[in-house]
This record gives sequence, structure tokens and C-alpha cells, in this order.
Amino acid sequence: MKKGKKLYEGKAKIIYATTDKDLVIQYFKDDATAFNNQKKSTIEGKGVLNNRISEHILSSLSQIGIKNHLVKRLNMREQVVKLVEIIPIEFIVRNVATGSLTKRLGIEDGTILKEPLIEYCLKDDKLGDPLIAEEHILAFDWASKKEIDKVKKMILRINDFMIGMFRGVGIKLIDFKLEFGRLDTNGKKDVILADEISPDTCRLWDSLTDKKLDKDRFRKDLGDLIPAYTEVAKRLGILHEQSNLSAVNVTKLSSIKRKRKWKYQ
Repeated sequence: MKKGKKLYEGKAKIIYATTDKDLVIQYFKDDATAFNNQKKSTIEGKGVLNNRISEHILSSLSQIGIKNHLVKRLNMREQVVKLVEIIPIEFIVRNVATGSLTKRLGIEDGTILKEPLIEYCLKDDKLGDPLIAEEHILAFDWASKKEIDKVKKMILRINDFMIGMFRGVGIKLIDFKLEFGRLDTNGKKDVILADEISPDTCRLWDSLTDKKLDKDRFRKDLGDLIPAYTEVAKRLGILHEQSNLSAVNVTKLSSIKRKRKWKYQ
């Protein structure tokens, strides 16, 4: 399979065409961003770890019947994935109150929620990915009621599985972001899980110490992001103890404006 032209570049990944019209190559960058792209850096090795961790989780989800876009991992930084039309909604799944939820509602940080909380954000960087209601999604036809109902059922299964998977390696799944896309199969649209699942898109705390093992280490200037991501990969059995991935220099990126020409991220 040959890599073709660049179709889209987002904050964390680049999408390339292939010789198969139904497949694309997803490249994981080392770029780190936070606060709607206001904070930017390059952290060498982050893309490699996210590629491996996301492949592991998506492959595991496939085994319990969660359809997703992953076809295979090509190399250290790239995956072959199915071409989908991304639904322009970020689905936020919360098991423990932290981050923006505590600020909005005055909830004590670390409060365990009685049931998983699903929130919706419109995927629009210019607007700051605003929080929206299900009624907004339906009113503006971003997704149908049938699609939303299917997604919510998938989310609860994904959450149950991931809570157990991480609990088994001494990690608490605090919250995470999911994206879904429409896969065109013989003229029929099927909603499947897309994007990535990694420490970039999850909040992960050590079960005993509450040490943060996710992108909050970048957001909050805690440092040691690569060791934290590496720890997650090792606990999941992806990397051996002898792995030579280590923390490296962090340099600020220059501000680069990119035109959004494609729906995929």
C-alpha cells in the first residue's frame, strides 16, 4: 500500500490518502497542545507511544464487538484505518469529576460519579469546542436520534471494558474523549468508533497514588510526560521494561495556521 497526498492535518495526527479509496494512513505526531491550541510544544516520542497504546485498545475493543476504524498498525507512527465521515461531536465520558466539570459546577475534584456522565462538545477549534446538548445535535442535524442512541450504547460498553482493563493494571479511568464516524458500506452508513484512544484523550490516574499518567502532565506543567505514557504502555503489556523510550527535550512550536480542508481528525 502506497502513501498518497496529505488529506488533512490536525493537532495530533496527519491523514494521508492511499491507493485504496476506502483506506487512509493515520500518522501520529509528537505535537502536544492544550487549552484550544493556546499552549503548544513538541514532545519527542509521544506519537510513537500514542500509536502503540491506541492500537492496543482499539484491537481489544474489536474483540468484544466494538466496530472501529483500525485496520492495522503499519510502523512506529502510522496506522491504516478505514475512511469515515467524522461526526462533528466530541463525546466526553466522565467517571470521576475533575477538570472543566469541577470548574463549571463547583464539584469537589476527585468526586466519584454515581453513573458515567456523557457530555457533548461541538468539534470546532475556532469556537473552542463548545459544550452542547443532545437537542443541539438533533436541531442542527449533526447526527440523527438513531445514531446518537447507538453511540451512547457503544460508549457505555467501551467505558465498562476500559475501566476493567485499566483497573487490572493499577490505573483509574477518570474520563476520556471519543469520536465516531460514518462508514460507507455498499451505500449504507454505519456508525463506528474512530480517532484514537490514548493518554492524550484519557485522564488516567495511578490507583494507589492518584499520580497523573496522561496529558494533564503537559496541561499543568507537571513534566515527565513521556515516562508517564511509557508507564501506561508497560502496564498494558505493550512495552518491555528494557524499552529505550525516554524523556527528551520539549521545544515550543511556532504558531502555524492550517486551513481545515477535511472532515477527519
